[in-house]
Amino acid sequence: MAALRSTVFLLWMAGTLIVYASVAVLLSLVLRGKPFYWFCSGWMRLAVHGARWICGVRWRLHGYERVEALDRAGTPVILTPKHQSAWETLAFPALMPRPLAFVFKRELLFIPFFGWAIARLDMIHIDRSKRAQAWAKVARQGAEFLQRGLWVIMFPEGTRTPRGAQGDYKTGGARLALATDAVLLPIALTSARCWPKGGFIKRPGVIDVSFGPPIPSAGRSPEALMAEAEAWIEAEMRRLDPAAYRG
Repeated sequence: MAALRSTVFLLWMAGTLIVYASVAVLLSLVLRGKPFYWFCSGWMRLAVHGARWICGVRWRLHGYERVEALDRAGTPVILTPKHQSAWETLAFPALMPRPLAFVFKRELLFIPFFGWAIARLDMIHIDRSKRAQAWAKVARQGAEFLQRGLWVIMFPEGTRTPRGAQGDYKTGGARLALATDAVLLPIALTSARCWPKGGFIKRPGVIDVSFGPPIPSAGRSPEALMAEAEAWIEAEMRRLDPAAYRG
């Protein structure tokens, strides 16, 4: 049954993406900025709600009042979430009250339909093989987007990690926070319980998403700032999903 539902969900994703992205590319000729972002984020909502309706993948938010407080205060924010699956890349635009500028590898731009649409959004796509140029682009565009009221999202582990694993936390998000006077918002989530890395089968269940205390950047080093975010995320992961960390 899970395989059948996952197949139906894949067809749902592909069908809605082709239609939505085609319209988005045409719409981008006359519409850009935040209105275009909110239009495109509609497909993300279709995707995560499709996973809920078809595969039984639900979610539960913890500490979302912190997000709402940051939004009301107009605070510049760098989101630094745990990264376990594709679910969070789809869910965060649907959950956040502000447009998000993702930092991602430029290879995603070459994906038919999906890449064509995100190429027209205010995102930061980088060439990972050129580290100095990549960071300069993140610093320049990140500061510009934050000033315009967007929030930047950077997965500090860089890539998806399997359930129960801990990746190498990079300091890019902390460096950008220091350069822009932004706060870091650590986020723990258990998406691999339902949507494992590289897994076709989507399992029914609840994904917990926990938003940590915002971490001010002033007067900190990038290493100390990211170490605090990492400590909170990994401790919270063990609280949310203790079975994954036994043994």
